[in-house]
Amino acid sequence: MIPYEWFEQAQTRIAPHIQPTPLTYDAKRRLYLKWENHQITGSFKPRGALNKILSLQDWERKAGLVAASAGNHGQGVALAGRLTGAPVEVFVSSHAVPAKVQAMKDLGARIHFVEGGYAEAESAGRKYASEHQRVFISPYNDGQVIAGQGTIGLEILASLSLPPHSENLGGEKERWAWLVPSGGGGLISALGALLSVSHPRPKLIGVQAAASPFTHSLFHRHTQQGIQDLPTLADGLSGAVEEGSITIPMMEKYVDDFLLVSEDEIAYAMAFAWYVYHEKIEGSGAVGLAAVLSGKVETRPSVIIISGGNVQPEVHAEIVARYAGETWD
Repeated sequence: MIPYEWFEQAQTRIAPHIQPTPLTYDAKRRLYLKWENHQITGSFKPRGALNKILSLQDWERKAGLVAASAGNHGQGVALAGRLTGAPVEVFVSSHAVPAKVQAMKDLGARIHFVEGGYAEAESAGRKYASEHQRVFISPYNDGQVIAGQGTIGLEILASLSLPPHSENLGGEKERWAWLVPSGGGGLISALGALLSVSHPRPKLIGVQAAASPFTHSLFHRHTQQGIQDLPTLADGLSGAVEEGSITIPMMEKYVDDFLLVSEDEIAYAMAFAWYVYHEKIEGSGAVGLAAVLSGKVETRPSVIIISGGNVQPEVHAEIVARYAGETWD
């Protein structure tokens, strides 16, 4: 669905504008952690946004770019707009994290607040882009965005000194698992396509907050009907998946399982990252770690994508204080 060559082209295209992020190994738990909170803007999102926007024609960029975002994708689009001289407008929920909104503004984006959740913001953004003849940059429903996000996988494989077709990535004796935060499914679809050339390939597991389980429901029930969108620490993963998104069949093809984690499990993982790894991560970035720490995943070795670190400061401080007396082993 996404040619392997697209990932290599994306890596070349965005390399001057992003920075490789650390991959560390926790020997005690046999976990590899990919710290995208160290990425420029604090999340993995600039990878996809930059690849898409740098692939546009000049006239498309000059006409202006529009996005809908919980914050991280909007920062990626705003960064790309600043680099290419393209005006950027981002539609956000009225409940968006203030720190993320301010970061988008600081990068030059014009912000439009929309009453409701992410779905309402995306609907308003798409309508605006259509009415004003501007390019709408989806956070996941776009092949070039997906290809850019997949460069995380290329970096991980390079850090492990493994080619994508390596037999060490999967197998019966030491079955690998890759745990991926999943909202619209762009990142996990990208990694699925990238790793599909590996035989055997690792187990690919999506993780989402139980408070907003749209993608989980799509994977297991093939519908989003009846799903509630409740407030969650993993705000970047909330909201329904766009109908007809290319990520839906990709997830059906490549993803092995989809798990949910609670708000308490997410908070614990955020505190664990702070006290054990000395890393500040946001709720959306913590869900894979939460799945492991809560015992929902026993596969080892596992690769955990820590997708971002853009958490409201007072929220992080409260969570860290909540677990101050914990004994970390």
